[in-house]
Amino acid sequence: MKFYFPDSQDQVSPTYDFLNDEYSPFRVRQRDDRYAHQVVSPAPYRGILVSKAIVDGSAKGAGKYTAPQRERLYRLGVREFFRLPEEMDSLGDCGAFNYIDETIPPYSIDEVLDFYEGCQFDEGVSIDHVIFGYKPEASDADVDPAWAERRRISLRLAEDFLAGVEARKSNLIPFGAAQGWSPASYADSVVQLQDMGYKRIALGGMVPLKTNEIMDCLDKIEEVRDKANTTLHLLGITRIGSMEEFSKRGVASFDSTSAFRQAFMDERNNFHTSEGTYTAIRVPQVDGNPTLKRQILAGVVSQPAAIKAERECLQALREYGKEQLGLSEALTALETYLKLVDEKKWAKYHENYTKTLSDRPWKHCPCLICKELGVEVVIFRGTERNKRRGFHNMTVLQAKMNQLNFT
Repeated sequence: MKFYFPDSQDQVSPTYDFLNDEYSPFRVRQRDDRYAHQVVSPAPYRGILVSKAIVDGSAKGAGKYTAPQRERLYRLGVREFFRLPEEMDSLGDCGAFNYIDETIPPYSIDEVLDFYEGCQFDEGVSIDHVIFGYKPEASDADVDPAWAERRRISLRLAEDFLAGVEARKSNLIPFGAAQGWSPASYADSVVQLQDMGYKRIALGGMVPLKTNEIMDCLDKIEEVRDKANTTLHLLGITRIGSMEEFSKRGVASFDSTSAFRQAFMDERNNFHTSEGTYTAIRVPQVDGNPTLKRQILAGVVSQPAAIKAERECLQALREYGKEQLGLSEALTALETYLKLVDEKKWAKYHENYTKTLSDRPWKHCPCLICKELGVEVVIFRGTERNKRRGFHNMTVLQAKMNQLNFT
């Protein structure tokens, strides 16, 4: 089972100063910052996925790449731009979620092929149009006409995409995108894509589905899948507990940012381990927390007192991480600062923080990030710590994948 990590310009600076929360004045982001596959070893994924919408923009506006970054990607190609190891694959797609509100996808076949070939991707997904809805018993005649039209658009564009690849004599490995709203409609999309000549099929629009609903779709697809030639890719799906069953139904690869994003987007499940998850300890910067800034401006909190409490809190956590301070002392310093920031949040999280600190999960992790950062990796504070914690989470995901028995 191959895991692709979707790119969203997620890099970290190797020279970041965690003690002073400062970047080097000589840092050049694209030249100096590192991707996850450069920070941890072995790499926590087998390939990267890059969306045209992220690079070139879409109906919603500009992408996440600056003009110089975009030009550099086209000039160097995806492999050199991302400094990919030889064994790692690159997959391009259109980023259909970025134009979900449009009547038709905003790209032409030639524009997408120009992107894939210009950036020198190994593999590319046909243009599709996401159907955000699930009605397992609905036929084409019963379903919302817009859903049926989106499936027809996706299939027509898949046919044109494959013809474009063949006309250009491109080395790109094409993935046909299948959309649907039910097991039967997904299976019919797979049948049509196989008839066109696709051997790799990406299943889109399944992110909102429950695991049993995904399984129902895969079971129906399995009835029509050419088992000797066709493999499936799940777009945006992880579901690690079901991967063995997915594999038995033809799934050979998937992509997801879930493990990475949970490091800083989840309420509590921020730091992953093989046994479970821990809550990262939120220590906001005095000058970066809106609630605290309002309190300071209103005269409710003294700015010098807040800065002093912040420094003492971080110092206590670091000393505790080095086993130079006891748990109760570290929690007292943490409580003193966080009650200044937001007393309700301290009440909400303090039990989780106590568990995180008492269990010291970073001490038991073999990944290079935990070995290098220590307690810093469980401190929720700024992009450099948070992204590194996300990279750590991906190492846990990859380790879990390695333990599964795929058929």
